[in-house]
Amino acid sequence: MSGRRIVTGAVALLSAAAVAVGCSSQPSEEEQAGTVRFAVTDLQGLEELQREYGAFETVFEETSGLDVEFFAVNDRTAAAAAMQADRVDVVFTGPAEYVVIHERTGAEPIVAIERDGYHSCIYTRADSGISSLDQLRGKKIAMSDVGSTSGHLGPSQMLKDAGVEPTTELEVLTVGDAVHEALKRGDVDAVGIGCHDYEEFMAADDAGRYLLIEEGPILPPDLLVGRKGLDPETVATIQTTFEEHFDELLTAMLEGKDNAKYANAKLVEVTDQDYDRVRSMYQAVGVNDFSQFLGD
Repeated sequence: MSGRRIVTGAVALLSAAAVAVGCSSQPSEEEQAGTVRFAVTDLQGLEELQREYGAFETVFEETSGLDVEFFAVNDRTAAAAAMQADRVDVVFTGPAEYVVIHERTGAEPIVAIERDGYHSCIYTRADSGISSLDQLRGKKIAMSDVGSTSGHLGPSQMLKDAGVEPTTELEVLTVGDAVHEALKRGDVDAVGIGCHDYEEFMAADDAGRYLLIEEGPILPPDLLVGRKGLDPETVATIQTTFEEHFDELLTAMLEGKDNAKYANAKLVEVTDQDYDRVRSMYQAVGVNDFSQFLGD
């Protein structure tokens, strides 16, 4: 594997500053040639990025012939700013984040990774007397983090599809990891969360005390997005590498502890239009401006 160059979070901050003052720095030909500057939105700092994606980097470089340059960012906002300033080429991100990054920067999907069982679930206590989503009208429901695809946007869309307006006809409390405890204490009448989280809660508790009201449809996949103007040959190389070596790349990704969610994932083809479902989810929570990250 060729020696890699590391771009620290400090550079990401400088990139954000450049955007703030209306500056944009184009990468040089030397920087572009054979190098992919790579960031991940849900990892903070260089150490975490190296730990989670070091093995992936090795396999990707060996199979693609490209060099990977890690670009550490502190959050999704810094990733978007870096891409807008042409300081990063490829960002691995979730569906909710992609919608905003696309709106801000014109970034486009390269490849997408569909998680196994990536759905939203809404459940309640078995003794609540609630057995359908329309019975949640006028009730309280706990969800996880504001803007989470599976733990906020997905459940909100499920309610809207059931005829319950999530912004006016019930009270939504976003309480992070405390969703299940809020239901156990009786603080809320139901929980909307990713189905994998629901399964973990049931495994750690008496599942007989709870009732799954509804499981939502599969959610749009996580994806690698390329900055606007990224060399088409580089895009094609990344796509071909994933198509021909996905099993190897996935195995390498799974060496990262936080990447366990990608177990049994599959490679899928997507376009920007496939994320109109996510835009509909934003609208379900009363947001029509897709250029802002929820919760920031």
